[in-house]
Amino acid sequence: MASRDQFQRFIFEDSQVRGAWVQLGESFKEIGSQAPYPDSVRGLLGEALVASVLMSSTLKFEGTLSLQAQGEGPLRTLMAECSHDRYIRGLARFDEHAVSEENLHNMLGEGRMAITITPNKGNCYQGVVPREENSLAGCLEEYFERSEQIATSLILFADEHSAAGLLLQRMPGTTEQDDDLWARVNHLARTVEASELLELDSETVLHRLFHEETVRLFEPETVAFRCSCSRERTLGALEAIGKDECYSILDEQGQIDMDCQFCHAHYRFDRNDIDHLFTGHTLH
Repeated sequence: MASRDQFQRFIFEDSQVRGAWVQLGESFKEIGSQAPYPDSVRGLLGEALVASVLMSSTLKFEGTLSLQAQGEGPLRTLMAECSHDRYIRGLARFDEHAVSEENLHNMLGEGRMAITITPNKGNCYQGVVPREENSLAGCLEEYFERSEQIATSLILFADEHSAAGLLLQRMPGTTEQDDDLWARVNHLARTVEASELLELDSETVLHRLFHEETVRLFEPETVAFRCSCSRERTLGALEAIGKDECYSILDEQGQIDMDCQFCHAHYRFDRNDIDHLFTGHTLH
């Protein structure tokens, strides 16, 4: 049986309708412990993490998918990322007014939401997510409908300790029978309770929802928190800042200190490090 911090694909046999389920426990707790998130922010961060896992399952290559939102409301930044091998990370930046807000639009205010797909080999792709629906799930469903032309249903839940979700998609090339199946399973999926998705294993949930359908489950996959930061990547960020700025910081502070926003790992660079970065050699 599948347990917490697992992801699982499934398909409805003899159809073009597919789905995915995910449940996050320890990974969500670890990410949520990185800052004193109020309940409303923690809940939206959990939904975003779940969505990133579910959406990454549609990728056909190695890389990462990230969901990013920037707003002018009490929630300033929301970011969730999942790699092809189910490693997740995420963060949110907020002010004190976010504590009492529940609606996505009230939390973000005016702002932009996007999905960025970054293959390990090849060019990045970014798509803008419409902000017309009141929930994160609704906005992402609109994204798939407009950008991918794929009918998609997303159900996202999160509480203080866990987060979970369900994705259903009707792929191109469907038949009239698939239309009937889509309407039927989509209606059934909407009946699921938050407590069921957050507490029960995948087999139990899917049986409760779709026991009259023929569903094939694939092997479950483990989901875990892992930050992709490294000393090398941090040096790359310094290189992007530029030589003049780096040496200006060195002249003022004697060293450059940088902390990862996701895991709070600390990186320190001295003049020798910066010399090597920009000239390929050091003086000592």
